[in-house]
Amino acid sequence: MKINILFTLKNEPWGGGNQFLKSLKKELIARNHYTNSFVNTDFYIFNSHHNLKKVKILKKLFPKKTFIHRVDGPIYKIRQKDVKIDQEIYKANAQLADGTIFQSNWSREQNYLQGMQKKAYEAVIINAPDQDIFNNQQSPVIKAGQKVKLIATSWSSNKKKGFDYYSYLDENLDFSKFDFTFVGNSPIIFKNIQTINPLSSENLAEELKKRHIYITASENDPCSNSLIEAMHCGLPALALNNGGHPEIIKKAGVLFNNEQEIIPALNKLVSNYANYQKNISLPKINEVAGQYVSFSEKVRTAKLKKSNH
Repeated sequence: MKINILFTLKNEPWGGGNQFLKSLKKELIARNHYTNSFVNTDFYIFNSHHNLKKVKILKKLFPKKTFIHRVDGPIYKIRQKDVKIDQEIYKANAQLADGTIFQSNWSREQNYLQGMQKKAYEAVIINAPDQDIFNNQQSPVIKAGQKVKLIATSWSSNKKKGFDYYSYLDENLDFSKFDFTFVGNSPIIFKNIQTINPLSSENLAEELKKRHIYITASENDPCSNSLIEAMHCGLPALALNNGGHPEIIKKAGVLFNNEQEIIPALNKLVSNYANYQKNISLPKINEVAGQYVSFSEKVRTAKLKKSNH
């Protein structure tokens, strides 16, 4: 079986969808399941609202092939605008997709609430990073008397990516006990938090592995790729109790609901650091790719049976 991903991948630092699909493509190539051919393929994976014109053309040309839709969002929840994009995604899912993959249960339920119609074949499959880059070969350890090193990352400079919370920590965190580094694009100039411009995956992984705790306060994030990358590097997480964060973190970190809770939550995590770190349990990219393949085959089998009746 062969799969083609209908997404224009970028090699430079980019958003989470791009990073995950690069990782997925690499794993599918390793399994000999990937093809660049639009003709000699069994499955197309298309992503959210991207390249829908191409998807429509291919659907007309090859209606018997299997089209799997990887859905994000709702976009409106993330951006507080662009309802039309969500409607475009839902229309494409209804008309073009044979099966739908959501990245979290939260994303599936929220898209339903926004008006998305259920498909006969759906799955929730979490993201995973490139294991050659994001791994816990050298899990961080907090040594006695050492400053606790925190890190947050975001390709997007959208304020909803947690910047109000990072500003609060910039003003209120005890920087004699903590270091805090932000990597990515920030709309804010911090006083105490060190800022590093966006990095390649390899360099980002190096920075993550130098830290102890990953912080994310992004709102309505369906399945934060940044959070997943950090946890694969062995960092337990401090996260806003929102979006897909609880599904990713489970018992490997501490959640907070508002600014008043964030520093007590951080202290709680630090006080039982090794235990939270031990609880990190996320599927690797080989498992995730296997789930994509199994789901795609299930959908194709059902489609063939239907067409033969």
